[in-house]
Amino acid sequence: MGLTAKIRTRDGWAVSHGVVTVTDMTGTQVLRAETDAEGAVRDTTELAPGAYTVIVTAVGYAPAASSAIVTASGRAEVGTVTLARQGGTELPPPGPWTIDPVHSSVAAVAQHLGISSVHGRFTEFGGTIEIAPDDVTRSRVAAVIRAASVDTGNGMRDTHLRSADFLDVERHPEITYRSTGVTAAGSDRWTVHGELSMHGVVRPVDLDLAYLGTGADPWGGTRAAFRATAELHREDFAMNYNQVLQAGIAAIGTTLRIELDIQAVQGEFLPTA
Repeated sequence: MGLTAKIRTRDGWAVSHGVVTVTDMTGTQVLRAETDAEGAVRDTTELAPGAYTVIVTAVGYAPAASSAIVTASGRAEVGTVTLARQGGTELPPPGPWTIDPVHSSVAAVAQHLGISSVHGRFTEFGGTIEIAPDDVTRSRVAAVIRAASVDTGNGMRDTHLRSADFLDVERHPEITYRSTGVTAAGSDRWTVHGELSMHGVVRPVDLDLAYLGTGADPWGGTRAAFRATAELHREDFAMNYNQVLQAGIAAIGTTLRIELDIQAVQGEFLPTA
């Protein structure tokens, strides 16, 4: 007897904060039930035979409605109901995620001599992502980068970047980022608002974030992929060194383009295998 249903996102993840409301043909509510941690409803209330409307709601998702026929058994099997994010934007399932540095990259690009680009990356970093279950705009991101791990493929240049002219890694060994909010910027795109601490200076920095999807990995876990970009100005972080060549061309540009390719593993820890 009663109602059974499964509530899922478009990616197939359980919606654990859903509410299922059943009304009869007169619009009178006859049953209301909440989903469990697995996104399932198993209510034992006996329903009279007939036609009903089933409405599924959850904060952050567009409502979904369907029809159900209750037979003489008094049971309504709704099956799986798929909810879409409000505005059509999807995110990974709620909860903690851990950034996997082995399968991620933190890169920066600067103009060189006014005609080409210097590409660099940081090889040592880590971080966490917390997807909020009820309001995705309350999701959080935190990351720490070891400043001395900068690598541009040129030892002399890297030594200079670690010096007091730039990162000053002796006095400021860590670069940190902590989000302060998230806003939707379109289908599968977000703006992460946060504060970047670098070279002893804290500045607000927004990340343009694209969610690329989720999938299983060979170690039995679940991974989510993101790509994010941002633009920084060196002078905002008190890195004012500049060698000016003939014709007023700067040896190294003052604008940095940050490019992040991130894989995160579901849960609070990385796999040990």
